[in-house]
Amino acid sequence: MYINDSIAAISTPLGEGGVAVIRVSGDRAVNIGEKLFRRKPDGGFESHRFYYGKIVDPDDGKSVDEAMVVLMKAPRSYTREDVFEIQCHGGYLVAKKVLGLVLRNGARLAQPGEFTKRAFLNGRIDLVQAEAVIDVIRGKTEAAISLAQNHREGILSGEIERIKDNILNALTIVEAHIDFPEEEIGTDNSNETKKIVSEAVEKIKTLLEGYEEGRSLREGVSVLIAGKPNVGKSSLLNALVKEMRAIVNPNPGTTRDVIEEVVNIKGLPVKMFDTAGICETDDVIEREGVELALEKVRKTDLILFVLDSSSPVDSNDLRIAGVLEGRNYLAVINKCDLDEKISLPESLANREPIYVSAKSGEGIEKLQKAIYDSFFHGKAIDSREYFALSNIRHREALVNCLKALKRFERNVTDNMILELLAVELRDALQAIGEVTGETIREEVLERIFERFCIGK
Repeated sequence: MYINDSIAAISTPLGEGGVAVIRVSGDRAVNIGEKLFRRKPDGGFESHRFYYGKIVDPDDGKSVDEAMVVLMKAPRSYTREDVFEIQCHGGYLVAKKVLGLVLRNGARLAQPGEFTKRAFLNGRIDLVQAEAVIDVIRGKTEAAISLAQNHREGILSGEIERIKDNILNALTIVEAHIDFPEEEIGTDNSNETKKIVSEAVEKIKTLLEGYEEGRSLREGVSVLIAGKPNVGKSSLLNALVKEMRAIVNPNPGTTRDVIEEVVNIKGLPVKMFDTAGICETDDVIEREGVELALEKVRKTDLILFVLDSSSPVDSNDLRIAGVLEGRNYLAVINKCDLDEKISLPESLANREPIYVSAKSGEGIEKLQKAIYDSFFHGKAIDSREYFALSNIRHREALVNCLKALKRFERNVTDNMILELLAVELRDALQAIGEVTGETIREEVLERIFERFCIGK
């Protein structure tokens, strides 16, 4: 629900810093600026121009801080409302005091994400672009931020709009024949409608096929390093994160808990897990570590199954291979700098194992590429043109749209009445409108913007 009042918040993190930004948006922004800001020579504000002066308390005229201010008149602002921004000294007390003056003189404290919500409600951006703002803020790698920026600039929205146009065109043809029943639908019109809907179906399928890639970039992926004790799992973790993150010791069973570290692999945010060596053991604590490792295997996107090149495959290796059957994993042969004594069973040899030396670094780059290709198959994900579904809400809406279009195609084949065909197309429009926010429910909208920080 949109309330036409003025809102304000601190838009920079609280704490010591060079500058703090207090943002005001709404019809009282100019009035608040005139009350609080003093400069020489005195005068009004010209839009989109910075002014230097002082913030004063209008009740007693005392100076609170020196500041730079800028007024952005509607509609040329982030929210398409009048926006007044104050740049004062950073620091908890100063920023809070300036914000307090703003609130006392006609604004209320903004809710989380309310500035971006107003930009959406005022038509400056659609909901895909609004959600991309938080993805830009939370992006973990350059490639993830690049994807979010592409969405923020409307590249994904443009593709959604083209699908919507297809559906609208098909609905226009169907409704024209409902409104003028004396005009029978000819073969040409029927074929044109089928073609238009078929194009929309293919576009949606293409977007859905790219969802896992987009989700991986937005949320990151999990990669588990698994293997029997003393095959060099901790050394491999250290080699991948390029620092001494896990304790390395020649004695087996050094790692008993799960060690977690985030690493950037060619733009892909990867959460790496080093686990206890999986083996039969009588040690109660070590056995608990093994259970934790096996539990992680069931929940991880990709497993690096590490084997020791300098020793033969044993029952523990085969046990792990059995656990990993049907899972997404890479066979990694570590210690390739030592004399090779391993002979892989056929089930593993067919997986094209990757030979590495965690100690010397040999093969690590090849392993990183293999991890990346497991999710993106060599595709460039940081180009200015790259876009992909990355939000589960968007995916669910497009799945519902696709279902409605598939029902339409079946009903056309079965020669169903025109009114039923129109219903399916309207359902498809309703579903796709949820992506961009045209048909979104208020409670869903509230949940989306609750994830934002105050001030954005």
